[in-house]
Amino acid sequence: MTMALRWGRGCGVLLAAALMLAPPAGAVEAGAFAVQVPLTLEGAGPWYRLTLPLDLQMHARHTDLRDLRVFDAAGVAMPYAVVRAAARAVQAEKRTPVRIFPLHSAVQDAAPGPAIRLHIGADGTLLEVGPEAGPGGAEPPPGGMRRGWLLDLSAVQGGRDTLMLDWQSTDEGFQRFHIEGSNDLKSWSPLGGGQIARLSFNGEHIDQREVELGARRHRYLRLLWEAPREAPLLTGVQLCTMQTTLQDAPLVWSAPLTAQRDRNGDYLLTLPVALPLQRLRVELPQANTLAPLEVAGRHAIDEPRAPWAMQARTILYRLPLDEGETVQDELELPGRALRQLRLRIDARGGGLGADSLTVHAGLTANEVIFLARGRAPYLLALGDEHSLAADLPVTTLVPGYSRQSDHVGSAYPLAAQPPVVAGTSMPKSPASAAAGWKRLLLWALLLGGVGLLVMMTLHLVRKPGQ
Repeated sequence: MTMALRWGRGCGVLLAAALMLAPPAGAVEAGAFAVQVPLTLEGAGPWYRLTLPLDLQMHARHTDLRDLRVFDAAGVAMPYAVVRAAARAVQAEKRTPVRIFPLHSAVQDAAPGPAIRLHIGADGTLLEVGPEAGPGGAEPPPGGMRRGWLLDLSAVQGGRDTLMLDWQSTDEGFQRFHIEGSNDLKSWSPLGGGQIARLSFNGEHIDQREVELGARRHRYLRLLWEAPREAPLLTGVQLCTMQTTLQDAPLVWSAPLTAQRDRNGDYLLTLPVALPLQRLRVELPQANTLAPLEVAGRHAIDEPRAPWAMQARTILYRLPLDEGETVQDELELPGRALRQLRLRIDARGGGLGADSLTVHAGLTANEVIFLARGRAPYLLALGDEHSLAADLPVTTLVPGYSRQSDHVGSAYPLAAQPPVVAGTSMPKSPASAAAGWKRLLLWALLLGGVGLLVMMTLHLVRKPGQ
């Protein structure tokens, strides 16, 4: 019995040492990944965003990128999140010239607004604006005061945000006016007031040319000057509008891929990993090409009889048109995760006359956001079959995250240095070297423990009485 206790204590010591040397659960070392790419950083951080190139994503072992990691120079994994790129709204200012017409009235006229004569086109555009005729149809007296300006916005689409006024440089000082709006040039609604200014002194200049209109929409505006009573000579008016456009989520494209022709005459393309493809581009090297195309796909490739699922149909062509040529070489795919594609060309179009096709695959970009700590350079690692998912929700990684966050810098794969693939020479970091001898010692302790257990079992079998 004493001997058995001694054997048991020896095994316990070895197992405890092995547990102390064993890495924590879920920990992964940089050397376990098939591909490692150095990253270059831009911005203050501490978070950085990397748009994952498709050629690197193809080195992953899992479609959901669970085997993706970011390491620092010491081989320590960084906290990270994977975000699928999305469509975003982009605002841009558009400036549109506005047609303007002066408004005159008699010098002694104290009315709030001048009387005007209008000539309007069929589309509502002003063709002519002049002083109203006098009694009996007589022409108005010459030398009238310029009381304001009429602005024709009938040809401008969208909102009414800001007016930009330019006037003769000799008219300096502050100028106040009130604004009225109309859609028919008969009834006018007050829209508040505006002020412009031009000041100069000792070689310094101040220009205030903007007049805020807000979201109010009228086809015509009337600017009537209050102080001074006579309006300046405007040299130009522009309407500034903020236009919002929705940009599609960015796509990443693969390098040229080769689809080989099989015995049935179809072209087969096998990807390294199943990807949710959204676009496919087929190179058409010959002019005057017309090829009806049918694309099918499947997720599994280890089952030769796995069914094909139809993905898309289109007609590829490269045809002459107006001293040039028109080309249709792309088609949209539904975005299902596919490992293999079958491209079937309708022979009635003449085919493509080649034993292989060169294609490019495209899908919505994945963005990797990581919190940088430790020492640079940082490495993007992919391609470990046994890795478990370790990414965080982006709102957990970056509190208050939004795509416009100015505290998220940019990261890029170092183009001057190709990916380091497993099996090639790569300088090991101190942490990787330390991990190597720890792994060897761990295996030695485990094997020693197994040997002690075998010896203890043999000892007990030989002495059944004990």
